[in-house]
Amino acid sequence: MLHIELVEKCKANDRQAQMKLYHQYCDGMFCVAMRFLKNADDAEDVLQDSFIKAFQRIEQFKGDVTFGAWLKRIVVNGSIDFLKSKHQRTVELNESYLQVAEEDDWSVEEGISIEQVTGAIEELPQKYKYVVQLFLVEGYDHSEIAEILNITETASRTRLLRGKAQLKEKLKDLAYGT
Repeated sequence: MLHIELVEKCKANDRQAQMKLYHQYCDGMFCVAMRFLKNADDAEDVLQDSFIKAFQRIEQFKGDVTFGAWLKRIVVNGSIDFLKSKHQRTVELNESYLQVAEEDDWSVEEGISIEQVTGAIEELPQKYKYVVQLFLVEGYDHSEIAEILNITETASRTRLLRGKAQLKEKLKDLAYGT
């Protein structure tokens, strides 16, 4: 059955169609949540909440993006909201004095594993970690990141630049064993 047909049936509150859509996307969306949350129980909670939100708001799905992309945004937002709720003590940076520098090509030293890169991203300060992860891992652009994190595009670009610089240093240390 085509996704469009499934979505239309879900809009009509068809439970079987909802289950089919859930089964088509649950594994992939669980992986998205895990990349943020690093805990299977938390990822499952966010995943369930995300599907509930998706089905409650399915009328808002207009088909201008794929259903998977629409759902992924809900999962990413849910994951970030979950993390924010766990870290109430975050301090917002005053974005007004930040300046955007040119984005450089980004590469990783030879011999660095994916696990080491994701571990290094995880060690970044929260304000950089989310932007780096959304941009490099999830593939969002700055306007989407700005919307998701409720920051300006300038802040997104600056945080990405600074986050990548910190990430490069962490990876350089790993590459040279310091």
